[in-house]
Amino acid sequence: MSGDITAAYERLVQESESPDALLDAIIGGNKDSQLTDNLSKTQPEEAKSSVKQQEHLALFDPVIPKGADANKPNGSTFSDPAFSSNKNAPIHRWVPWIAGFSYEFVQDAIVRHLRHKGTVLDPFAGVGTTLVTAVLAGHDAIGFEINPYAALACRTKLRSYRIGPRKLNDHILSFNKFYSQAIRDNYSPRSEVPSGFKTRSAFYSPPVLRKVLIVLDFIKAVEDEGVHDLFKLAFGSTMIKYSNYSYEPSLGRRSAAGKSDIEDFPVGETISGKLREMVQDIVWMRQKMDGKAPSVELVAESFFDAWSALDANTVDLIVTSPPYLNNYHYNRNTRPHLYWLGYVSKPSDSKHLEEQNFGKYWQTVRERERIELDFDPGNGDIAESLELLRGKTPEKGIYGGNGWANYAAAYFNDCHRFTKAAKYLLKRNATALVVIGNSILQGVMIPTDRFLAKIAESVGLQVINIHVPRATRVGNSIIQSDVRVAKAKDSHQLYEAVVELRKP
Repeated sequence: MSGDITAAYERLVQESESPDALLDAIIGGNKDSQLTDNLSKTQPEEAKSSVKQQEHLALFDPVIPKGADANKPNGSTFSDPAFSSNKNAPIHRWVPWIAGFSYEFVQDAIVRHLRHKGTVLDPFAGVGTTLVTAVLAGHDAIGFEINPYAALACRTKLRSYRIGPRKLNDHILSFNKFYSQAIRDNYSPRSEVPSGFKTRSAFYSPPVLRKVLIVLDFIKAVEDEGVHDLFKLAFGSTMIKYSNYSYEPSLGRRSAAGKSDIEDFPVGETISGKLREMVQDIVWMRQKMDGKAPSVELVAESFFDAWSALDANTVDLIVTSPPYLNNYHYNRNTRPHLYWLGYVSKPSDSKHLEEQNFGKYWQTVRERERIELDFDPGNGDIAESLELLRGKTPEKGIYGGNGWANYAAAYFNDCHRFTKAAKYLLKRNATALVVIGNSILQGVMIPTDRFLAKIAESVGLQVINIHVPRATRVGNSIIQSDVRVAKAKDSHQLYEAVVELRKP
């Protein structure tokens, strides 16, 4: 199969009269081209699924909204922020991500709150939805992200339009030749499994592992930094697909979820397909960026260090979604990426990520005797919820209510730090939109959106509104230690809210 890819791609390059003709064929501009038909036949289905949508995409032609839209749920003035629509959007579709919001939500926010060019900030940038959308709209963008893999994805997306599509095509062709020859000639890879990466069962089956190591050999030899990062991201965004693990939604063995292990897989073909998808999107982004020269900064530090990284009163709009109070372990769920891409080599290398994470994790605070709120909670709603939670199942020790109350207290302490930093950075009358979900811990409903709004008021921000564009949210928040959402009381419903804040 890899030989078919190489032959089709070589034929496409040789028979194209110019670089522009080549790119036109790749992105489907030449609808009668037998070359693209042949190349398409060699692509994995996953890589072909959204190619034909390109000619219909006009994602950033803004329409100014006027109040609540009857088509938007619950009378909210915001569309559902769910991340799912990003799966088919250029640039955004490069990396599957368990959390975040849609580019439409960010676009909507920008149209509403920025009438002129401004600076958009995402304190928890993730894989870059806010920053990419802001840049495509012609605004300056700043983000903070402590997870090295997410930062790679965000940075690579933002820089990708500077890379010549022909240069990337040349590297894809070289990769296809190298990979197919390595498979055919029984090549012995030089790359090795990361020594510190331990799993309960084999992460890759032997046939898949050999192909992965061949891919890594090629990536290490790519000298151009921008192209190198694109190849790393193409591997990182697909590496779980052909492993013996899957997201359910946390990362676990496929066998534990009733799925068969992956005995073999077209690894090179899958990565090549992802890279060709990137070529299409880079061509599209270069057209969108024509004449725009936004400033972009991605800070690989915690937002809690923003005081030293940025000047006060410099941000026009914040659009962000901090980790929810659901103990989803973002860093552990990207552990394969961190090891295989060379960001960590042993468990202690990632310890600082857990310590810097917004809200910490239950596992990191459950053994402490008692974590108190380090701010005045006002009328007592937050403190009362924590005490109710703390009194649950004391006989379970660190697995009982006290550990979960510590987790919640640490989370709200970080909410306080976040809102203080946001106030410091926002210009006067500037807006912050914070997407956040409520939580259920040990059967106790925690209205995280209302508590965040209350904390924001305590630092001097105005609460303009709490929108609820999604009244029912699916998830596996810790309702009770062994009870999932479906078993909760009817009144305990998960939802997603947008807390709208303003600096007076």
